[in-house]
Amino acid sequence: MAASPVSGEVVRRDGVAEVGTGTEGEEDRWARLLPELVAEVVRRVEASGGERWPALKDVVSCASVCRRWREAAATVVRPLPESGKITFPASLKQPGPKDFPIQCFIKRNKKNSTFYLYLGLRNNLTVAMDKGKFLMAAKRFRWGAHTEYIISLDADGLSQGNRAYLGKLRSDFCGTNFKIYDSQPPYDGAKASSTRSIRHFGSRRISPQVSSGNFDVGQVSYKCNLLKSRGPRRMFCAMECPSVQETWENSLKVKSLRRTGTTVLRNKAPRWHEHLQCWCLNFHGRVTVASVKNFQLVATADPSHPDSVGDEETVLLQFGKVDSDIFTMDYRQPLSAFQAFAICLSSFGTKLACE
Repeated sequence: MAASPVSGEVVRRDGVAEVGTGTEGEEDRWARLLPELVAEVVRRVEASGGERWPALKDVVSCASVCRRWREAAATVVRPLPESGKITFPASLKQPGPKDFPIQCFIKRNKKNSTFYLYLGLRNNLTVAMDKGKFLMAAKRFRWGAHTEYIISLDADGLSQGNRAYLGKLRSDFCGTNFKIYDSQPPYDGAKASSTRSIRHFGSRRISPQVSSGNFDVGQVSYKCNLLKSRGPRRMFCAMECPSVQETWENSLKVKSLRRTGTTVLRNKAPRWHEHLQCWCLNFHGRVTVASVKNFQLVATADPSHPDSVGDEETVLLQFGKVDSDIFTMDYRQPLSAFQAFAICLSSFGTKLACE
């Protein structure tokens, strides 16, 4: 929580004020502005980030001016599932929108084993590969028989001890089974899977209210192909995708993360094209280069829950190659950008037992 220097109102760190204590004179002066003008001011402040994160203090200042400005900020600065926009770092851990995918792309640097995720700012694929909003980065490390991808908000601070550490992806010896660890609890009451302490994020932490650790939020498995039969890799994912629940306590709106069960994903089966002599999937123009890494994931029924149902048509995550070291990544609810990025990272690297 932070206090406004203008009116003394208390605001949340996501930029939306919660309690107003400004003086009556200040309220009257600022409240005379047209609601449309106030909303436009807040909207422009939020959009000012462009290729970078907008300054959180600027949005907080707008929300702290008076009650009307606070209401405008609450209307404009909405969570990702509602707005469909990645505004602040907190959006990286929120589920994507339900009705359309968030379009991103990954740039790979083979020399130093790093991967950079960008939000596409334009619909044109060629232009999007040149300009984008940096979201997060990952670096591959080898620890004995295992491989780890450290994921961070800081492209230059790719270590688990860095304040911008978001989580990691860890593989087994064969590189066919992976676990995804979040630096923060995926839902209220989650227990860390490791006692190893992590330094706090400081001002760039995703959520200042909780401590950091290693929380198991998903698994990715690639089916072995010992007979070397034709076809792309076959994937299976089990992800913790909690929902956000809003409640009211003492006239304040409080958001909490509730566990909703495990989301089970598998790769959508491609079809064999006789004329082209290759396996094909419809990526709707978002993938242009054939690669064994290309995939689409859909929801499937959870074998451990007989009542669960799948959706074989709606693609929740698709990943594919468009250049030698550039890949598109499009995701939607219930996955977050962090989870989608981690799943895509698992596809890099040779998997002799799967191809």
